[in-house]
Amino acid sequence: MITLTNVRKEYNSDVAIGPVNLEIPSGGITALVGPNGAGKSTLLTMIGRLLSMDAGEVKVAQHDISKTKSKDLAKIISILRQENHFVTKLTVRQLVGFGRFPYSQGRLNEEDEKIISKYIDFFRLTELEDRYLDQLSGGQRQRAYVAMVLSQETEYVLLDEPLNNLDMEHSVQMMKHLKDAAHQFGRTIIIVLHDINFAARYGDYICAVKNGQIYAFGTADEIMKDDLLTDIFNTKVQVIEGPNGLIADYH
Repeated sequence: MITLTNVRKEYNSDVAIGPVNLEIPSGGITALVGPNGAGKSTLLTMIGRLLSMDAGEVKVAQHDISKTKSKDLAKIISILRQENHFVTKLTVRQLVGFGRFPYSQGRLNEEDEKIISKYIDFFRLTELEDRYLDQLSGGQRQRAYVAMVLSQETEYVLLDEPLNNLDMEHSVQMMKHLKDAAHQFGRTIIIVLHDINFAARYGDYICAVKNGQIYAFGTADEIMKDDLLTDIFNTKVQVIEGPNGLIADYH
């Protein structure tokens, strides 16, 4: 479980996140949704200790992230930010291998190589593992980045808008991979999403953020309500029954 207690981040007198009190259950996918500027990515990066808090406490699996050593935290929680600045003259296999650094310190052993291969195969990158990143399509490259994060083999995985710059087909493929990974590997995946319909289709829980506050938390059935979504997104929303579950229709 991830627990946030009175977490707050202040940017100026007019812009602040929190105080946030939240419990994210272990297992499955929890999607962070909300309008632009709501604070979704800020919350995620504070949980991952990439951004400092001005107040409050975050615990991941009972570990206080502000007091846990980095080398220990890297075996509990992993994070993929939106901005990836890896040298493009890396192969897919080399990139995925970076996920093993907390264990190998750059000296990969046979077990590390097996784990790297496992995630390359899982994300259907086997035929591409010797290609350089700049030789890949956007969807292939994003799969490689997520494979790298999963190869860190942490129970908790944080992903900041991994569907950015992906078309519909590749977005669906990515969410299917993540859903399978959460349940097949027993991971807790916290993911920032722009599309409430992806959150409802693939998320086990939805956490709606608005104006730096937690506006609602629950299952798709609990969150996918006309009035609730209209309030969250500041636009008229009608929830209809689609072939694969509830769908939000914006007006």
